[in-house]
Amino acid sequence: MDPKVIEAARAAFGAAGARVQLGAVVHDGACLPEPIVGLPLAMLNRHGLVAGATGTGKTKTVQVLAEGLAAAGVPVFVADVKGDLSGIACPGEPDARVVERARQVGVSWRPGGSEVELLSLSGARGAQVRATVSSFGPLALGKVLGLNETQTSVLALVFKYCDDRGLPLLDLPDLRAVLQHLTGAGAAELAAYGGVSKASAGVLLREMTELEQQGGARLFGEPELALGDLIRVEPDGRGLVSVLSLADVPDKPALWSTFMMWMLARLYYDLPEVGDADKPRLVFFFDEAHLLFRGATRAFLSEIEQVVRLIRSKGVGIFFVTQSPKDVPPEILGQLGCRVQHALRAFTADDEKALRAAARTFPRTPFYDISSTLTTLGTGEALVTVLTPSGAPTPPFATRVVPPASRMGPLTDAELARLSATEQARRYAVAIDRDSAREMLARRLEPEPEPEPEREPERERRPPPRPARAAPDPLERVLRSPVARTVTREVTRGLMGALFGPPRRRRSAR
Repeated sequence: MDPKVIEAARAAFGAAGARVQLGAVVHDGACLPEPIVGLPLAMLNRHGLVAGATGTGKTKTVQVLAEGLAAAGVPVFVADVKGDLSGIACPGEPDARVVERARQVGVSWRPGGSEVELLSLSGARGAQVRATVSSFGPLALGKVLGLNETQTSVLALVFKYCDDRGLPLLDLPDLRAVLQHLTGAGAAELAAYGGVSKASAGVLLREMTELEQQGGARLFGEPELALGDLIRVEPDGRGLVSVLSLADVPDKPALWSTFMMWMLARLYYDLPEVGDADKPRLVFFFDEAHLLFRGATRAFLSEIEQVVRLIRSKGVGIFFVTQSPKDVPPEILGQLGCRVQHALRAFTADDEKALRAAARTFPRTPFYDISSTLTTLGTGEALVTVLTPSGAPTPPFATRVVPPASRMGPLTDAELARLSATEQARRYAVAIDRDSAREMLARRLEPEPEPEPEREPERERRPPPRPARAAPDPLERVLRSPVARTVTREVTRGLMGALFGPPRRRRSAR
């Protein structure tokens, strides 16, 4: 190998400071048996891109980076679209290809696994990921529902109404109840906000119903995912690797890509500022990143750009993983400081145009023809440029990536079952339905019960008082006197004797 290439590579990647080992330099078909290419930990919050055509080794590169970050004490979040990144939890198995690749890049390969926590949107494997409708926000929810900008603005109006009225939107039934209320009995309440037509509300309700039919309803509610669970360092100093399994929801790319964007937005709004640290607080690998930008509204793209631009001060690094750099909007691509570009294919005129555009975005180098190199890289090889600790980009160097120490394949069902039976998974297993907008509106519409007549306090039962007798007159007092009673008796006797005669005398016995 040309000594100038080796000297330039060592000058570019040999700066002091901790780094994640990536691989060895390749030039003119020869590989330097020394893994000098690495990513400085202090610069990983400047974000990065891992790109390349299908089958060029992007997934294994992500696995190597996740292993190195976790070993350095940096928590990692990675989306597992195809299901083979779960193998990072188990030690790898040596075979001829692994041994030969380790010899080529000059590493002493030893099998090893990382501390892994499985997450799931369906709840089938690992901890169930949920978010409340309120924290998800109208922009992200509009992206999931496939709304245009006008419909998304209507949804934002509904969120504003609920915030002003103190109506918590926790799940989709809450949002449905509010929409039905605002197009029915509560239509007048929305006049100050501009109103919601029944046609617009009908579109929102139909899209929500479709999302529920696809199983999306269980993603909204409580308990909401505590993002502190992602930023966890194990007692042995290793960072936790959170693997979001997407193999059970492959047909809902807009849903899970937007859900990961919600996680980033929450991290941006919730985490305190840390400035420039020796290593990032969390590194987030956004697989199949083109799905996030496809069909997004201008407001949603503006939100993504803001998060990517400012979240680095919170100590969070983002790596977008996709097939071509053109999948990422230029405003966001310009914010990325690290690039690991695997081979690109140019089968059509559009592919050739994209290849030339990608080649022009690399720093200039006297050692490689960038366009030619991008089409001749082998599997597990990439053109790498990173930011040095001073903030300057390195020249690009073709790099042969070191083999992962963990398993390069999915876990078995039994292994997944054991990995899913964790305390975190149990904590999120059961949904909570607390008092929210739906119940509050139902109570408001209930008719008020008629007041019951007040009862008089019971009085002590007493016999009714006797009627007062009138005072006797003088004649009555005379007649009731003892003298009057004696006179009356004698008069009565005299009258009786006059009527019946004197009593007969008895004859004496002789």
